[in-house]
Amino acid sequence: MYSMGKSTDVSTPRICDFVWRDGEFIKWDDARVHVMSHVLHYGSSVFEGIRCYATKRGPAIFRLREHMQRFLNSAKIYRMEHDWSIDDFCNAAIELVQKSELEQCYIRPILFRSLDEEHPAFGVNPFPNPLTCYIGAWDWGKYLGDEAIEKGVDVCVSSWNRLTPNSLPAMAKSGANYMNSQLIKMEALVNGFAEGIALDDRGYISEGSGENIFVVSNGIVNTPPLSSSVLPGITRDSVLQIAQQLGFTVKERAIQRAAIYVADEVFFSGTAAEITPIRSVDRIQIGSGKRGEITAKIQKVFFEITAGEREAPGPWLTYVREQKARAVDDSKIAATGGNNGSGKVTPEPTVESKLVAKAAAVAVD
Repeated sequence: MYSMGKSTDVSTPRICDFVWRDGEFIKWDDARVHVMSHVLHYGSSVFEGIRCYATKRGPAIFRLREHMQRFLNSAKIYRMEHDWSIDDFCNAAIELVQKSELEQCYIRPILFRSLDEEHPAFGVNPFPNPLTCYIGAWDWGKYLGDEAIEKGVDVCVSSWNRLTPNSLPAMAKSGANYMNSQLIKMEALVNGFAEGIALDDRGYISEGSGENIFVVSNGIVNTPPLSSSVLPGITRDSVLQIAQQLGFTVKERAIQRAAIYVADEVFFSGTAAEITPIRSVDRIQIGSGKRGEITAKIQKVFFEITAGEREAPGPWLTYVREQKARAVDDSKIAATGGNNGSGKVTPEPTVESKLVAKAAAVAVD
């Protein structure tokens, strides 16, 4: 619980003993970074957050390729040139979950500028510093608390704005952006709220410290456009597709701060937060002060999909145990001279190209 301005989000019951580093698996305890690494001094990192859900068919990673495509996009924006492909990262995540033996977990890929110890460089210029990539995993519960999914959370509008699009790009999930997020989060916690909502540089609603936001008014599901310094969230895109599939009108448009006070429903979306209702903003009750009907319907479908109990709008789940069996089959093909000699696990192609194209189109609106 909140105390002296400090709070933990959730407990960490179990961590995977292995970490993927630059193409190989090492022990968690051996995953270390030099204190003079560029990333520690200048925030030069990009990362992802991906959930793996427990299903009747075993662990299933949610929208793996879309997350890894965004990971690649973030690296490209920050001129982090490397030789890894989307399949390399997808395969690494799958194998990491297999090694972890966790039924559900949170997967964290991170690419950063480290230190060449033989030829160290200490300036802001990032180019002399080598790139290092890690992927870790741990069992992570509900980000905003176990009760939040049903009862909702109390939030505030932060005094800290989101960064302007031409200052630090919100389209990239970079470590540096999350210093801004920390200011938003800390301010909320010390004032007794679970989370903060940031405005963009024009005063319109942007997003939470680590979540996208949806505002439901008169049956219409609204969300800020990417031009409001919004991260192109994978869960955000999932909510948009689910809402449309349920027959709701969905609009991406600028939202005034006052509009959330008089909204019927407001909720967060994100890999960590999943779909979390907001019951009050700045101590003003939203709607009935509890999870709204439309939020509940979208939430129900989302959790049915992630549990493998309902068909998704696309191939959103990568079933890890089935991928393991497929990897064995691939190795047999390679041994007999078949045309798939890589032995790699290649998840089914998904609609990430559509997501990326959509994000790019909205970003220029």
